[in-house]
Amino acid sequence: MVQHAPRSPDARLSLGTATLGGGFPLYGAALVEAVREADATLLIEPRNTKGSTENVPLLRASALDIALVQGEVAGEALLDAGRAHGRLWILSAMYSTPGLFVARADSACGSIGDLRGKPVAFGARGSGLVLLARAVLDGIGLDPERDFQAVYLDRAGDGPAMVLDGRVAALWGGGTGWPGFTTIAESAAGARFIAPDADEIARIRAKHSFLKPLTLPAGSYAGQRAPIASVGSWSLILARDGLEDALAYRLARAIHRAEAGLARRLPQARETTAANTVAAAPRIDLVHPGVLRYLREIGLLA
Repeated sequence: MVQHAPRSPDARLSLGTATLGGGFPLYGAALVEAVREADATLLIEPRNTKGSTENVPLLRASALDIALVQGEVAGEALLDAGRAHGRLWILSAMYSTPGLFVARADSACGSIGDLRGKPVAFGARGSGLVLLARAVLDGIGLDPERDFQAVYLDRAGDGPAMVLDGRVAALWGGGTGWPGFTTIAESAAGARFIAPDADEIARIRAKHSFLKPLTLPAGSYAGQRAPIASVGSWSLILARDGLEDALAYRLARAIHRAEAGLARRLPQARETTAANTVAAAPRIDLVHPGVLRYLREIGLLA
């Protein structure tokens, strides 16, 4: 049998992720592998950044081709008045992110109110999760700096150890498979998750309608036996303006073909689907034209 050498990639793209220890670098690694499996002619090169709030200006400066961006940051970037700062495009939905706190299982804190006045780690400063926390807390009349001893991290991965050794009472995070939650839930101490209650969710959504009711499914983390209702948003893969339509089409097709491979590599990546890209877009005209062509081709859009 003749052995053929693997075809060399004929398209290289830079991908902005976030600081080590957070969910974006894990997702980025899974995306790179799954896309390579689906289309060997595409090579995505991940780069660690400070997170969503750095990824947006890097995209606008064309210093990145594509980037992972948390929901609140993505929404602001996509919908800013007149897009005066440079147009960005949706390439794909990533996953939904219900926001919540995690404490040690033996913590006496059972509600957000119980955390008031205590040291709480809100994540890395450049992370979109910090903006999600601000919106959630603002909806119930709280502020991280005023009502908590807010701690911001240089690296997202530093948070779990601070919870486990008692330096902070809780860590803010979100979504299924988030590394900080996993570390605490799988530790000897175990995890207690703290989310807004039903009344708080109603108040948050009344003030911040862009936040969606989202549920963390039962069994998302070790010891989590029941689903947890919260609010949050969809993280997205965004593309710089000027990314060629043909290349965006190829990326959309490869990510669609990689859906099973992504789900196999990372639980939360089960939500990275073409159908969810349509559902998560604030407006369909914010989706890259090359992606729209592919979505129409597979029958998701008329």
